[in-house]
Amino acid sequence: MEDSKETDSSTSRMPLNAGDTGYGSVSGPPGLSGGAGCSETAPLLVPEHEPEPGDRWQPLTKQELEVAAGGPGWRRLRCYLVLLFWLAWLAMLATSIAIIALSPRPVAPPLRWWQRSLFYQLQPELLMEAQGRGPGEVDVLCEQLPYLRSLGIGALILDDLLGKDGPLFNLTPTGKKLEMLPQIQHLITESNKAGLKVVLDVCEVDLDVAENEPSSTTNTLQFWLKQGVAGFTICDTDASYSEKTLLEWRKVLKEFSSQEEEERIVVVKQTQDVLRPLSNSSQTNETLVDVVIRSILPSSHHLLSAQEVAHAIETNLQTREDDIWPSWTVGGKASHDLKKLLLVLTMTLPGSPVVQHDEDINQIQDKKAKATAVALFAALSHTRAREEGLLYGNFTFLPFNTSTNSSSSNSSLPSPSSPPILAFLRSWGCVHFLILLNVGPEHHTLDPAWAPNLPEAGVFVTSTEMDRLGSTSLYTLKLRPHEAIVIKLFEAGSYS
Repeated sequence: MEDSKETDSSTSRMPLNAGDTGYGSVSGPPGLSGGAGCSETAPLLVPEHEPEPGDRWQPLTKQELEVAAGGPGWRRLRCYLVLLFWLAWLAMLATSIAIIALSPRPVAPPLRWWQRSLFYQLQPELLMEAQGRGPGEVDVLCEQLPYLRSLGIGALILDDLLGKDGPLFNLTPTGKKLEMLPQIQHLITESNKAGLKVVLDVCEVDLDVAENEPSSTTNTLQFWLKQGVAGFTICDTDASYSEKTLLEWRKVLKEFSSQEEEERIVVVKQTQDVLRPLSNSSQTNETLVDVVIRSILPSSHHLLSAQEVAHAIETNLQTREDDIWPSWTVGGKASHDLKKLLLVLTMTLPGSPVVQHDEDINQIQDKKAKATAVALFAALSHTRAREEGLLYGNFTFLPFNTSTNSSSSNSSLPSPSSPPILAFLRSWGCVHFLILLNVGPEHHTLDPAWAPNLPEAGVFVTSTEMDRLGSTSLYTLKLRPHEAIVIKLFEAGSYS
């Protein structure tokens, strides 16, 4: 019993950490005697060393940033880079402007008033019928002048005033004044107020005989020029169409041409197939004739067929002359549907168009059809006035193949009686206007290989029925019978 007590007391007095080989000791790695790993009292997780207060992260100061970024020289380098960027940008801008300024482009020629104008040929039958009935009819015509100007008309050609059946045939400027003279003077004055030039037609009129005074042509010209007339129209078969006479006329006209917008002109109607040339032996390089009016259709007493109209159009398009400023008018007789097609042709050909008063429009009972005819005329005149390509663009005749889609035939070839599609281009710079004319009575679809060098896409400008709007593709375009279309072409992805 005593032995056991001694054993317990000795045990209680034995330290737990008595040595490397004592009881309760844990052997650690070699060479780590007395370390934390050698004792059971050592913590299992040893905390990391906490940094001292002076070792914590702080943002760099300005001086330290300059040192880290390379010092003060970095700021100068950055300024140099910014300056180099703006210099490069300005250099590219200047280069672009220089390329645009120096690149070849067409130069718009200065056009005279008669080159920009649309002529409206009018036979003032109301004036002749008004003789002895007062000036009421003249006032009705004068009230229509602002309306004509709003349609884009720039000049009036008054016919049949000085002919043998005209009301002013026996007029003596220095003496007698017929009853119709004040009315015509009023018409000329009101036309000038409305912005319309007046050209007096003296075709097939011998002015000396009309005045009953030999060699009084100069007095006659001066009299009408003082009334505000802007020029005279003669025929190529008149005795006045000669070098000697026209030189005298030019001297008189020059006296009244004080300003460019008041320039007085001489217009010649071409009635023969070839215009008789004038030889200016004086070598003054003076233009004896300003405008030559040519008819698209030959004169006839019957309505021309579609085949005859197509042949006349194709002949005129292939035999144009550019020596004198041209002016086109319909001339012959055609059906109402072909008249609309011929109107589109006249307004898109190079030169100054001459449009005659169409009595058929007044006889149309359908208000919608009449409004369509007026809208077509206004659209063509306004488009021509603002588009450089139609004013003085180049002309290119386009012969191309067509395929026929007719309800009466499934043949892919046009019938022999059907005239082909006629087309031409008016080009100015990068802008191209394509004019398509289907003179025949059948539908036509364009052959995809008809013009490989032209852009495929385009936008409708106008058409005879005024029902085509928006963009189109030439490869899918189908023309209706007696239809004319004006298309403005553009490259894919371009909106010019």
